[in-house]
Amino acid sequence: MHRVRSSRSFSKSLDRVLDQQSEDPSPSFKHLTMLFCSSSTFFGSFSPCRSEGHRAAFGSQTHVLGILLYRSLHEKERGFRFITGPMMAFRKALKRTAIIGGGAVATVFGLSQLIEYKKTQTGLARLAHVAAEAELKVPFADEFPSRQAQLAALQNTEEFDVLVVGGGATGAGCALDAVTRNLKTALVERSDFSSGTSSRSTKLIHGGVRYLQKAIMNVDYEQYMMVKEALHERANLLEIAPHLSAPLPIMLPVYKWWQLPYYWAGIKMYDLVAGIQCLKSSYVLSKTKALELFPMLKKDKLVGAIVYYDGQHNDARMNLAIALTSARYGAAVANYTEVVHLLKSKDPQTGKERVCGARCRDVVTGNEFDVKAKCVINATGPFTDSLRKMDNQETANICQPSAGVHIVIPGYYSPDNMGLLDPATSDGRVIFFLPWEKMTIAGTTDTPTNVTAHPIPGEDDINFILREVRNYLSPDVEVRRGDVLAAWSGIRPLVTDPNSKDTQSICRNHIVSISDSGLVTIAGGKWTTYRSMAEETLDAAVKSHTLSAEPCKTVGLMLEGAKGWTPTLYIRLVQDYGLENEVAQHLASTYGGKAFDVAKMAQVTGQRWPIVGKRLVSEFPYIESEVLYAIKEYACTAIDVIARRTRLGFLNVQAADEALPRIVQIMGKELGWSEEKKTAELDAAKKFLYQEMGYRSRSEQLTKTSEINLDYQEVVRYKKRFHKFDKESKGFITTVDVQQVLDSINVQIDENALHEILNEVDLNKNGQVEIDEFLQLMSAVKKGLLSDSRLAILMKSAEETLEKRGPVTVDRSGGGV
Repeated sequence: MHRVRSSRSFSKSLDRVLDQQSEDPSPSFKHLTMLFCSSSTFFGSFSPCRSEGHRAAFGSQTHVLGILLYRSLHEKERGFRFITGPMMAFRKALKRTAIIGGGAVATVFGLSQLIEYKKTQTGLARLAHVAAEAELKVPFADEFPSRQAQLAALQNTEEFDVLVVGGGATGAGCALDAVTRNLKTALVERSDFSSGTSSRSTKLIHGGVRYLQKAIMNVDYEQYMMVKEALHERANLLEIAPHLSAPLPIMLPVYKWWQLPYYWAGIKMYDLVAGIQCLKSSYVLSKTKALELFPMLKKDKLVGAIVYYDGQHNDARMNLAIALTSARYGAAVANYTEVVHLLKSKDPQTGKERVCGARCRDVVTGNEFDVKAKCVINATGPFTDSLRKMDNQETANICQPSAGVHIVIPGYYSPDNMGLLDPATSDGRVIFFLPWEKMTIAGTTDTPTNVTAHPIPGEDDINFILREVRNYLSPDVEVRRGDVLAAWSGIRPLVTDPNSKDTQSICRNHIVSISDSGLVTIAGGKWTTYRSMAEETLDAAVKSHTLSAEPCKTVGLMLEGAKGWTPTLYIRLVQDYGLENEVAQHLASTYGGKAFDVAKMAQVTGQRWPIVGKRLVSEFPYIESEVLYAIKEYACTAIDVIARRTRLGFLNVQAADEALPRIVQIMGKELGWSEEKKTAELDAAKKFLYQEMGYRSRSEQLTKTSEINLDYQEVVRYKKRFHKFDKESKGFITTVDVQQVLDSINVQIDENALHEILNEVDLNKNGQVEIDEFLQLMSAVKKGLLSDSRLAILMKSAEETLEKRGPVTVDRSGGGV
């Protein structure tokens, strides 16, 4: 009854404001006050709280929605005007929307507050443990044990309490959770830490706006709880690794006026579900302000925008930090150690076979050994079913893999600190457009795929993302295929829903299962929720295997590098070591408090400035000492360095390719590699860039069969340019021809570099560039398929320099009468 009365009061107040709006665009304070007071009472009636005082507090929180809705419709300076057409019909529609929508928001918020209250009570108990990080023993506080020492620990330990298989975010999280519960813990990973899906994400720490939308539209409590849990974990992750993560504002542009209250209500609900862990409140922008903050945005028909906040991180480094933290606390962790088969023994009480460890193989040396453990945890992501079938061949698959492709384009495509969300692409998916490491990430796709250790980004997916990006950017900004600097595909380990027709509708939630033989499997889930997934997994493992363990201690537990980090730490690096400002900022944001260890290893440059820190490539802040430090972080291959210790391979495949020889040289010297080993490492890394990081797709933009799409004048102009180098009219040019022209204009280029420049265009691989190959190159540049061909830029620059000089005059030549 109380709810009916409050509903009528709210409806009448809304009527008064709308009536006045038709006569006077600035409503009276009296009517607004009545509206907001009645909205407080109305929304408060939906509160699950029993006391009147709590209901009033709940109502006062939720009536802010009415205030913001009013401002979004009426504040002139924000650029939104109420359409005064058929007022009566609109008033009725708005009233119903406000009442129903407000009730939905209030209900969601009420559930949120109840859950928040429960989490606060249990969280206080957890924080009491981890207030207490100082009480945890840190066996390796000064330096990590070497990989050889870790392998020795795996072989020589009589029995571990827990053996985790899989070194991604979830596996590393399980290892950290287990070791901080005072369990004897081991972790093995057949490749490198974060070599799979965990390094190929969208780089967001988020609850999932689209999951909340599905939860509300489908009345799906499971998805709602997943969002709620993820938002809680988002706050924790930003706290425990502040050097690797930060809040990021994301803009949702609106091109139809009716979408504004719809999207605004959804984003506000996202804030409300986060509760006290909301990073920053979302807000509405006028068209003018939106274009000021995101000038690349398409102006035509833009109504305004909504900005909300999520977290962003360096995913591979975050994964590595979790694994290294577990090693600090005493876990025996080893990458490049694969499970050959599971070990089993008969339970003397039941007579059933129980998993009691794994037969492992050191991928580097080929040496095999047994690792005994009371409990084995399967955290292998997309390969979950492979390990489950080692346990039981008859078991049914529980994971359905889905491929997500991302591309990296130059940083000028987006502002430095503002992302973009396309909530509805042409095929119903969501596209993010985010600044990251001074570049721009765009993605992702979501298509069924087969499980593979080496997923390859497809050209169709790359072009799909580019098309969607074009839809939201100004026509002044030409989105070119040649601007794609890197591309990768990651396989999401989605939990199979037998009633689902496609992967988009599968909830990315997780399951924990225990087989008859005791194998504990954690499957599905999201990057953001790795910690809570690990906690749930260890709770199940402790219970099912009767392990003697302490409560979970990972809430608030600082990760590797977090201690000693401050936002101004980079200044000390510049002042104390003479590093470049950009390099110092990079080291601080990558290694946190451990950045000083990297700086100490940096070599003197021999220049006035910077004093130390030789770059691997000129346009990126990665320095040579990072390669040495990467080895301390268990890097075993050149791929580990370019892909996961640094992120060069994910940012620019050509730059990574240029840095590889020096990286291999440094690693070879430190690890004692033979010349054969160095060559093999170089070839493997180049293959990785070519296949998995999009170099193949990039290079295939120029092929022998590429069509020459140039008009007559362009052909004449480019032939003239070509013949400035081909002075003998041979029909082709070589490095000698190019070098002669460069010498004449006093430009010096290393011979090996010049050979690489021509080799990019030499489709026949015969050591020379024919006129047709050059025209194909210029045609590809014209169509935007290539944007930074070094040969095209070099030849154009040389031609311009030669033309500026002009012919030598008679008197300067010494001739004439």
